[in-house]
Amino acid sequence: MLSIFKKEIHSFFSSIVGYLAMLIFIIACGLFLWVVPSSSILDFGYASMDRFFELAPWFLLLLIPSVTMRAFAEEFRTGTIEWLSTKPIATTNIVLGKYFASVVLVAAALLPTLIYVYSIANLSAIEDSIDYGSIIGSYFGLLFLVAGFNAVGIFCSTLASNQIVGFLIALFSCYILFYGFESLSSITELPVGFDYYLSMIGMSYHYNSISRGIIDSRDVLYFLSIIIFFLSLSTYSLTKRTWDKAQ
Repeated sequence: MLSIFKKEIHSFFSSIVGYLAMLIFIIACGLFLWVVPSSSILDFGYASMDRFFELAPWFLLLLIPSVTMRAFAEEFRTGTIEWLSTKPIATTNIVLGKYFASVVLVAAALLPTLIYVYSIANLSAIEDSIDYGSIIGSYFGLLFLVAGFNAVGIFCSTLASNQIVGFLIALFSCYILFYGFESLSSITELPVGFDYYLSMIGMSYHYNSISRGIIDSRDVLYFLSIIIFFLSLSTYSLTKRTWDKAQ
């Protein structure tokens, strides 16, 4: 697994696409938080990172599929998946190696955003007015979201030999999981109480819950279940495709 992990990290940073994806993410965050009038923190009138944590999931919806789209799609396209399958590496370890590499890469893209916390703290007119507990909780929420989106993206990459197709499938799947169920729960014709349980299926509900600064075991269990479920599907899909090619 470690060899796959190192290979993925090296492959990502040896391509201009990797740097470009991370750069676009950082620039987009900066523009929307400090420049664009409708979403600028400076227009809020108070020191808060709330706007960032509202926008960050939508930026991640674009960043993570662009990172994971080549995980297995490139292997299928070049035919190296057959060579990889002959190595004494379990299919599960191949999936986990690529998964953890993508999680680390996206987490690294989040690191520069910590400067926003420092900037807001220094711009605040009232000393010690920053709610650091809420900020830490929100960053934990983002990390869980990153882990969940990456698991979905890795699975989607096993379904296509074309990177663009893998990107689109991952983008759509992550969107449905994050916001789709939340949208469905807002339908007024739903039975009483059903909307609540429907919204709980989506990632948005659990992300918002963690972002309040309280890490509930139910939210952690939800994200762990999503991660394990999609990584298991990835292992099954990869095993099936390599087995079919061997026939």
